[in-house]
Amino acid sequence: MHIMKAIRIKLWQDLVNYKKPTSFQLKETYPLPPYSTVIGMVHTMCSFTSYHPMEISIQGKYFSKVNDLYTRYEFKNGMKYEKSRHQLEVGEYGVGRGIATAELLVDVELLLHIVPEDQSLIEEIALAFEVPQEYPSLGRREDIATIQEVKVVQIREVEAEDDICLDRNYGAYVPSSILGKLTFTPDMHSNIGRNDMLGTRYLLTDKYELVNRGTAKAPKMYRNWSKKDVFYTTSILVSEEDEFFLDEDGKPVFLEFA
Repeated sequence: MHIMKAIRIKLWQDLVNYKKPTSFQLKETYPLPPYSTVIGMVHTMCSFTSYHPMEISIQGKYFSKVNDLYTRYEFKNGMKYEKSRHQLEVGEYGVGRGIATAELLVDVELLLHIVPEDQSLIEEIALAFEVPQEYPSLGRREDIATIQEVKVVQIREVEAEDDICLDRNYGAYVPSSILGKLTFTPDMHSNIGRNDMLGTRYLLTDKYELVNRGTAKAPKMYRNWSKKDVFYTTSILVSEEDEFFLDEDGKPVFLEFA
C-alpha cells in the first residue's frame, strides 16, 4: 500500500491563459495548467535554485472562455531596422509591433496535490504558499492566483468503500497509465457507453534536462522535455472496491502508479 504526504492547494484565478506551445495566431489555452507550469510555480514560490522531483495531481474547473487582444512584438535575430518594415527601432535593430488574440479562461478554480519525492520538503513547500514572499501567479506572469486553502494531507492507496467522483463541474488530468483504475461515465442522456468517451488526450510537458547540442567551447543548450500522456475528462467514477489514491478528506488524487 502506498502512503505519502502531499500539500493540497486550492486556488482561484480571474482570467488566465495556460498557453499551448503550438498555438500562434490565437494563443490557445489548456483547460488546466500543464504539469511543468505547476512545478515551475512551486519552485518559484520556494525559491528553489535546483530541480526537486515531485508528482502533481491537477483538477479544477472554469466558468467560460473569452478572447482578448494583446500587443505582440516580433523580431528576428540580427535583423537591422527598416522604416518601411518595422514599427520600433531598438538600437540598430528592428522590432515589429501588432495585435494578436489570446484565449482566456474565466473564473478558474484549481485543486492541486503536490507530492515531493523528498518528503522532508513538505513543510517548507506548505509554508511558502501559506506565507508567500511574492504574489503567486500561474500561467502568464500577470495571471495572479488567489490561494484559498493550503493543507498538508496524507494520501494513501485504498479500496473505495463507496463510489467516488469528482467535485461538481470539475475536470482532471488523468495519466493514461491509470485509466484501468477508473470508470468514465458520460452524460446520462447520451447514447455513448461507459468508457467509450474518455476525454481529450494531451501530451503535457512535465520536466526537462539541459542538453548541449553544440561543443564544449561553443555550447548550445536546449531543453529536452519529458512529457506525460494524459486525458482531460470531467466524467470520472472510482467504483466501489476499486483501489485508488485518495487524500484524508476523500478527494481523488491522480498520480501514476509505480
